Amino acid sequence: MDRTISRFKTIHVGKYFPLFTFHIKMFIHSLLIFTLLFASSQASVVDFCVADLSLPNGPAGYSCKKPSTVTENDFAYSGLVPGNTSNIIKAAVTPAFDAQFPGVNGLGISIARLDLAVDGVVPMHTHPGASEILVVIEGTICAGFISSFDNVIYLKTLNKGDVMVFPQGLLHFQINSGTTIALAYASFGSANPGLQITDFAFFKNNLPTELLAKTSFLDIAQIKKLKAVLGGTN
Repeated sequence: MDRTISRFKTIHVGKYFPLFTFHIKMFIHSLLIFTLLFASSQASVVDFCVADLSLPNGPAGYSCKKPSTVTENDFAYSGLVPGNTSNIIKAAVTPAFDAQFPGVNGLGISIARLDLAVDGVVPMHTHPGASEILVVIEGTICAGFISSFDNVIYLKTLNKGDVMVFPQGLLHFQINSGTTIALAYASFGSANPGLQITDFAFFKNNLPTELLAKTSFLDIAQIKKLKAVLGGTN
């Protein structure tokens, strides 16, 4: 009797095991699809997220203004006016990022105006949060960037109507290499691309001169001179 039952169980399970496995797989697949569809249906879909500048900025950008307070003025900006180039770099960058232009918040785009007097320069800098496209409107600009692995320099002289792209996070610069003022507009793939100017990072801070000399291979006299010009200490 026991042998018969044991034999029956073995035959019964072995016979239907492939079918049982098939149903389990189908159940798992169906559950996965249902979960994805449910999650999609619960996602909040909004047309825009105009920045609420009364609240602090965060890693994901600004919080959204209440829709009832949004107006057409949030989606237009008149601040890209000629900048003051009477400074040490003879250049001015006028941004229309989320902090200045609330309508771009959350859209992954922004723009800036670049004014360069003769011999003006935007020093070596990076945008950690976005790639950049530069279009020259007036004048001649020498622009370039440096790759991160093998330090290859990509250098190009740009004239009116020319466009150049600068990949995200790479060191790059612009110089007015012509004999007249230069004007360009830079478009970014982020509402807040970020900015770090290398010269300011080195010489406009309180990093001890001795440490900076060891890490940059510059002589102390030159470092102190640059710190005096750019406002650094120590």
